[in-house]
Amino acid sequence: MSLLTLKPYQGYIFDLDGTVYLGDRVIPGASEVIQRLRERGSRIVFVSNKPLESRAAYAKKLTRLGIPTDAKDVINSSLALVEYLQQEKISVPVFAIGEQPLLDELTDAGYEISEEPEKIGLVIASFDRTFNYHKLNVAFQALKRGAMLFATNADATCPVEGGEIPDAGAVIGALKGCAHRDVSFIAGKPSGWMIQLALQMLNCPPANCLLTGDRLETDIQMGMSAGMDTALVLSGVSTRKTLENSKIKPTYVLESIA
Repeated sequence: MSLLTLKPYQGYIFDLDGTVYLGDRVIPGASEVIQRLRERGSRIVFVSNKPLESRAAYAKKLTRLGIPTDAKDVINSSLALVEYLQQEKISVPVFAIGEQPLLDELTDAGYEISEEPEKIGLVIASFDRTFNYHKLNVAFQALKRGAMLFATNADATCPVEGGEIPDAGAVIGALKGCAHRDVSFIAGKPSGWMIQLALQMLNCPPANCLLTGDRLETDIQMGMSAGMDTALVLSGVSTRKTLENSKIKPTYVLESIA
């Protein structure tokens, strides 16, 4: 299905990994499609569950790949989490199982990072390639003492060029396995909170927006729950077989963003 067969939308929400690029390789046609939509006057926002980079870093990467982007046009799960904490006026010391960009997002927003279980009021589970037993034990001890458990995202894996790697779902599983606690808030896709932030940035109603992504259970589910049309691209995690076996049915199914 070509772009010409899709009805025009006022706003477009694009996932990044597996949709616009894979690793450091832009998906063929992505820059041309996004340029064409912008020339039409459509508003575009990029969303990612990956908290491994800042919004500015994502914007810089997109620009380097031929898609000029400002940081204000990117939402990642770490930003979504901080925005939620601020709205809910949660100001307790936190312990985050995550990498430096997430820690920077928290400290820049004024949150105290602690490794003292008796002091920690909130444990944050996130995508963390430096996850180790020390981090697991600090979180476990804090959760035993009643700390809240939130997550940036719950993806089991992250698509990369050549396959997938474990994501935040693995950290959540480890915590649930030892502390027997469920996450009480997930900031990233498919949460209603993240799509709410995206719609605020687009400044248009859901019925006039199209969400495009490569995961049925996150991207497509989030768009459907918000009442918007969705496009599944087969350039990332989900396949036609995945689609056949799923109750989640997108409006469009495309081989790629092109």
